[in-house]
Amino acid sequence: MTLHWTPATERLDLLAEPVARAVTHVEGVEVAEIDPDLADTAAFCERYGVRLDESANCVVVATKRGGETRYAACMVLATMRVDVNGVVRKHLDARKASFAPMADAVELTGMEYGGITPLGLPEEWPILVDVHVAEHARVVIGSGVRRSKLAVSGATLAGLKQAEVLALAG
Repeated sequence: MTLHWTPATERLDLLAEPVARAVTHVEGVEVAEIDPDLADTAAFCERYGVRLDESANCVVVATKRGGETRYAACMVLATMRVDVNGVVRKHLDARKASFAPMADAVELTGMEYGGITPLGLPEEWPILVDVHVAEHARVVIGSGVRRSKLAVSGATLAGLKQAEVLALAG
C-alpha cells in the first residue's frame, strides 16, 4: 500500500486533539491515513514499505525522585532501544525510571496507545530526542491516533521547545 502524504494542517481530522493544536505551530508536518490495525511499528513498516530506520517511536517514561513522579518522552529510531535506567534516568536526575504504564500514558497525553507522539505533549515534559532521530531528513512518527502517521524532519523534532538532543541508546 502507498502512503498519501498531506500537510497535517489540512487533515486535522486525522490527529488527536492535542496534536491538532500543536501542528498549527510546527512547519513541514505531513500526515497520511493508515489502517489502524497496522499502527504498530513493525506491521506498519512492512505493509507500507517504510524502513525501520525511517520510523521513530515515542516512548513515555515515568521517573521518580523524592516521592514525586515526573514524565518525559523519548524519541528513538525503531531500530534502537532507549536506555531508560542508564542514560534517561541519569539525564533526568531521577532515582528510578521506567516505561510509563499504558493507562497513564494515554490519560496524560490525550493520545491513543501506539500513536503517542511528541507533538502536543504536556509542556512540562522534556522531550529527549536521540541524535540519530535529530539527524534524519524525515522520520515517520505517531499522530496521536492509530489511524494515521506523521512525517517530519528530525531537525523539527530537535527544535521543539522542550526538546533536548542526546544519545539515548545504551
